[in-house]
Amino acid sequence: MDLYQLDGFFLLDKPAGITSNLALQKVRRFLNIKKAGHTGTLDPFATGLLVCCFGKATKKSNIFLNASKSYIATIKLGEETDTGDLTGKVIKKSSDFKFIDASSIEKALISFIGEIDQVPPMYSAIKFNGIPLYKYARTGVDVYRDSRKVTIYNINLINSTDDIFEIELSCSKGTYVRTLAQDIGRKLGCFAHLIKLRRTRVGPFLLENSITLENLFNRSKSLDELLCNEEIYKDFI
Repeated sequence: MDLYQLDGFFLLDKPAGITSNLALQKVRRFLNIKKAGHTGTLDPFATGLLVCCFGKATKKSNIFLNASKSYIATIKLGEETDTGDLTGKVIKKSSDFKFIDASSIEKALISFIGEIDQVPPMYSAIKFNGIPLYKYARTGVDVYRDSRKVTIYNINLINSTDDIFEIELSCSKGTYVRTLAQDIGRKLGCFAHLIKLRRTRVGPFLLENSITLENLFNRSKSLDELLCNEEIYKDFI
């Protein structure tokens, strides 16, 4: 079957349980696209906006790698894991979260607005001596990491019940939301980890304009109609 040379951005609502690259390849194979890439990974457990680039648009992917992003994150109090999220092992516990209310959470969140220092997690693709940190982590080796400057543009509490609360935030490139969740827990004095993450925006691209894999496979639109309208991003690049 002939492959298509299609140029443009395709907005996918990535499901949980698969890597960003696998999601991209499912789209590429289904549409028979010659050349494809994306503008930034989501962890396998995370869902939401994955901006796929086709053809000539892959040359512009770096622009959107550097774009700000927005998320909805669900955080569980009382436990810290070695990965900062639900996929890791619990390494610290506390029952002090029982005394934390919405007002306390909101006060803690405000302290993270603006430019902050963030230490990248060991379970990340950042390289040390040419080797990804997660490979060291899997062997039990902890490598010293310098903190990095990232910016939290806004962060708001959506709801909270018992030991779980949900926030929405916008942040700069390079921000690890699972590290932020961990730091919020430490700020509250009770530990925490990320249990859900959904990306809602990448630069000018919005989740509301995306399509799920299921809907893609049952599509009724033409290939060109599946691509993002240039009007959405032309002023951004």
